Amino acid sequence: MIGATTLAESAATSAVVVTPDYLSQLAEDMRTNNPALRSAGALKDAAAAEVAAVRTWEDPMFVVGGVAGNETMRADEGDILYGVEQKLPLFGKPRLQREAARAALATENASRDYQFQKMRVELARAAFRAALAERVVALGEQDLAWLDTTSQLLENNARVGQTSLADVMRIQNERSRRQNQLQTDRDQLTQEKVSLNRLLNRNELSPWPALELPPVAGTVTYDTRLVDLALKYEPKTQMQRQQSKQAETMVAIARRQSYPDVSAGLEVRNYSGDGTFRQEMFTLRMSLPWFNRDQIRADVSREQAKLSATQLELASEQAAIREELHSLTIQADAARREALLYRDQIIPRTAATLDNVRAGWQAGQTPFREVLDTHRALLEAQLAYAKAVSEQYRVLAELVLCCGLGDLSALQMIGAAPESTPTQNPPTKN
Repeated sequence: MIGATTLAESAATSAVVVTPDYLSQLAEDMRTNNPALRSAGALKDAAAAEVAAVRTWEDPMFVVGGVAGNETMRADEGDILYGVEQKLPLFGKPRLQREAARAALATENASRDYQFQKMRVELARAAFRAALAERVVALGEQDLAWLDTTSQLLENNARVGQTSLADVMRIQNERSRRQNQLQTDRDQLTQEKVSLNRLLNRNELSPWPALELPPVAGTVTYDTRLVDLALKYEPKTQMQRQQSKQAETMVAIARRQSYPDVSAGLEVRNYSGDGTFRQEMFTLRMSLPWFNRDQIRADVSREQAKLSATQLELASEQAAIREELHSLTIQADAARREALLYRDQIIPRTAATLDNVRAGWQAGQTPFREVLDTHRALLEAQLAYAKAVSEQYRVLAELVLCCGLGDLSALQMIGAAPESTPTQNPPTKN
């Protein structure tokens, strides 16, 4: 692995909110270290070298030979011949070869950018999954602490006959389930960090800071501006446009096969008897491609079919982008509304109910089962809020890729900037 130490290594013990800036810095580490992206960079370098390797002038051919015959003829005309022959760069053939190499380089550049943007989205999804897993573990630990305290209280009350054994059994069973689930959640958190380390080409068990989910992001509206951004800048369509330009160049090259190859040469003859000069001759050679015109037409038809295929794939991708944009905006809006529902209504309402139920239980007016059920409902609401926020940012990451905006720092351009002051993680009521 190469590159600088990542933010994860430098902040292994502090909590970090998964912000666009943080993801951008991680993405730069990924660009440097990830083998797949380094491979794409190597292919781009190879394509750049191919542009420089295109020759305008082919290597000249040296010719040497001899003549057999009677001595008088050889003495008159010479019997040792030598010379040089050079293919001429006519009819724009070298220029088209260079244009094809440049088109291939542009395609490799677009392909590398597309690969990077796809992996940037994968990195963002992995980071938000890890932040969600952190929140799940934190809520599980808070729940276990509450269950420990409540279990001890009920056991003490049971000894003096103030609590039924059924209530003690319920809290003990709930505590056992929570302990088991917490271990599963911790293992899942470890796995999410392994996924992050893989993307950054680090040791799979390298440490990470505690990741926190950002606030709820703003809403995104499906409109023509969003569609125009996607059709113009979406990385895959940009790659397909370059492939189409490359295919157009290949059609032009195939058509130029109907033009002859022309070579100019110079031959000199000497007599072997005394080595003296006898004659020199200028030559002009030309291929006759018209004998293969049917094959040349087939070559042109093949390249035209490839061009048509790339253009149709581009049209299909653009239609799919419109549909995907509409779907992503709906998903992002649904996740946002769900997060706000839990944050602003369900969690506060459930927390207030838990306070009342707990007070009634302490006064001996409410059965403990209601306390346990309401506590579980609050925990589920807090988990649902965290999942909704994580889901919203997962969808926004895909939306940013679809619009070709580069990274989540561009959310403000589409009206989805994170809120500045809302409660990030609603407090847990114990």
